[in-house]
Amino acid sequence: MADPIVTLVTSADFPNLTEDEAGLPDALRQRGIEPRVAVWNDPDVDWNASDLTVIRSARDYARHVNKFRKWAASVPRLLNQPELVEWNSDKHYLRELAAHGLPTIPTTWLEPEAHYSKHQVHTRFPADGDFVVKPAVSSGGRGTGRYTATDATSRSEAILHAQHELRHGRSVMVQRYLDAIDQTGEVSLVFLNGIVSYRVEKQAMLHPRYRNENEVKVENVLNNRPPSEHELVWAERVRQVLHEVIRERTGRDHLMLFDRVDLVPAAKDDPNEFYLMEISLIDSSLYLSADPQNLEKFADAIAVRASW
Repeated sequence: MADPIVTLVTSADFPNLTEDEAGLPDALRQRGIEPRVAVWNDPDVDWNASDLTVIRSARDYARHVNKFRKWAASVPRLLNQPELVEWNSDKHYLRELAAHGLPTIPTTWLEPEAHYSKHQVHTRFPADGDFVVKPAVSSGGRGTGRYTATDATSRSEAILHAQHELRHGRSVMVQRYLDAIDQTGEVSLVFLNGIVSYRVEKQAMLHPRYRNENEVKVENVLNNRPPSEHELVWAERVRQVLHEVIRERTGRDHLMLFDRVDLVPAAKDDPNEFYLMEISLIDSSLYLSADPQNLEKFADAIAVRASW
């Protein structure tokens, strides 16, 4: 019996996967799997030749989101599933999760069809503190900027940033920057086949003058350890709501191969309460190089699904 073929999906920017995932093909070979790496929009790839297709380093999908969604819908045995790609590719999903009771970062949504004037954009920014402007469809931190509400130059730059995104038909998110992130960083919980497998703590990336237009954000992992009991409680809370929302939207349950849940502290003096920052079901970094066991766990998870 031939070894199952698993194609790892990447982008032209990373034809051999990202550095974090470079060891994945060898790990799959060790499990009796024939790995292949293919660029998602390469017209010469026969996606039907794979027993399983896994989205990984497709860091450019947000720049071509409609084409990517159409591609995903055409690929047999794609993980995560096309319905999840459709839902997760636009961060408006955070509104659905918030409506189901998950505490998300308070967000002001600016929609391109509203045709805001410069003054109208200005009035939708916070009056004090730092805040973040980013498009609702983005990947790898592209299009994200941190600004200071009381600094006239910074505020003017934020207005130009938001107007640029809106002019190109992109919805914009305006979120207050949480100072607690600078003290405690961010936490990512990584689910594999529906189970919390590991947890990483990341350094805050958005320094006060941060603006990322085109580069993929490289996150600095500070700590890789098992989730705490309180984090596991949060993980289960997120898992239940996520599956409820997906079930309502698609009419059925989905077992996700991978799911990265990003949490940020709600306050710097309370490390046990969080806001949900993001749920990543498409091209999210899974921090496979932060610990050798992370790579082994992900390869095991793929091998399980390839055997079904």
